Amino acid sequence: MNYQETLDYLYSRLPVFQNIGARAFKPGLHTTRELCNFLGDPQNHYPTIHIGGTNGKGSTSHMLAAVLQQAGYKVGLYTSPHLKDFRERIRVNGQFVTEEFIIDFISENKSNIERLSPSFFEATVAMAFSYFSKMEVDVAVIEVGMGGRLDSTNIITPELSIITNISLDHTQYLGETLEEIAAEKAGIIKPNIPVIVSEKQSDSISGVLSNAALNADAPIIYASDQYNMQKKGLRDGLLEVDVVEKETLTSIFEGLRLDLTGAYQLKNIAGVVAAIETLRRKGWTLSDSQVREALSAVTKITGLKGRWQKLREKPDVYCDTGHNTAGLASALEQFKSVATGAQRFVVGFVGDKDITSMLQLFPSDGIFYFCQPSNLRALDARELTQLAASFGLEGKAFLNVNDALDAAIGESDPQDTIYVGGSTFVVADIEDL
Repeated sequence: MNYQETLDYLYSRLPVFQNIGARAFKPGLHTTRELCNFLGDPQNHYPTIHIGGTNGKGSTSHMLAAVLQQAGYKVGLYTSPHLKDFRERIRVNGQFVTEEFIIDFISENKSNIERLSPSFFEATVAMAFSYFSKMEVDVAVIEVGMGGRLDSTNIITPELSIITNISLDHTQYLGETLEEIAAEKAGIIKPNIPVIVSEKQSDSISGVLSNAALNADAPIIYASDQYNMQKKGLRDGLLEVDVVEKETLTSIFEGLRLDLTGAYQLKNIAGVVAAIETLRRKGWTLSDSQVREALSAVTKITGLKGRWQKLREKPDVYCDTGHNTAGLASALEQFKSVATGAQRFVVGFVGDKDITSMLQLFPSDGIFYFCQPSNLRALDARELTQLAASFGLEGKAFLNVNDALDAAIGESDPQDTIYVGGSTFVVADIEDL
């Protein structure tokens, strides 16, 4: 098979969650363990850092990978889903996995794939672990796919675990309450392995995480308890932050500059700083200057896209991959803070999300361009338009994101502001991303 035929095989032979949802959900570690065992357990050949949570785990993964790479380490990075190219999921020092490796991996493991019937995600995780071993990485940063306890990535024993935050998402798989979801996320906590929680939330959530850490004899750090993030504003397109240790009022990083400028990154960066300090204590060499250089250029170093990204000016167009109530609320709060003129929204969703809750976040005086992502789980734009109207959100329906965005730009004055989002897959469909 050539590369395209190999991809077609992956997508047609293996259940793909991003396309079909529940029918592709295959909880449990047995298949991934068997597949990796056949490969010689490549996930044990290098140190790993495991990152879970509801929102922010992708940004956190990319920030840590950038810091480690800037410090001279050869870094594997596994994230999901991809936006444009399947190979985005598996990178070494910011470079995508090669087409040749993907072809060879599937060809060499086809009999095991046929025998074990892994999901698309399980096969991709094994592929990533194998690639990182072949490339002899110094460390791999591994982002959890969904949940944690039963996620395919959870066969690793990491140097460090990070949980960014807990909010309602994938409730049909992870539980109906925040505490149930927290218990699933806490599944990545391993015996005697330090765990960092970026954002301390309610007592009930922190109680679940603390108990899991206690039962595993795992040291736990709540980064938001340890560090105060003082936002100084935007300068030259970078978000400037002072990081202060709360107990001693000592400045850890003064004027730290981030190229990931979403307001929610203030929560993520606390976890990243705590991770850096923990890794330093474990003997990793990460200088302050390397940390500063990396965090000011994450998108350049790792190729991250779609996290509060400005696409153009006059009218200003912003996109964000926030795709659940908590993530979208944060992005819209930031949009409100920067918006001028008429506020226009290019919005689409996949059908298995809590769309009612998300629609209630939008301003009723906004101008809406409803669309649907090119995804089998997409909510029909006409159905979305009717549903939104019941919340007082009026707009037109478009078959795809780019037609909707073109219409929004065409109807805008230079001072207007446009938001594109609602789903990762809406952002992925933007042609100019």
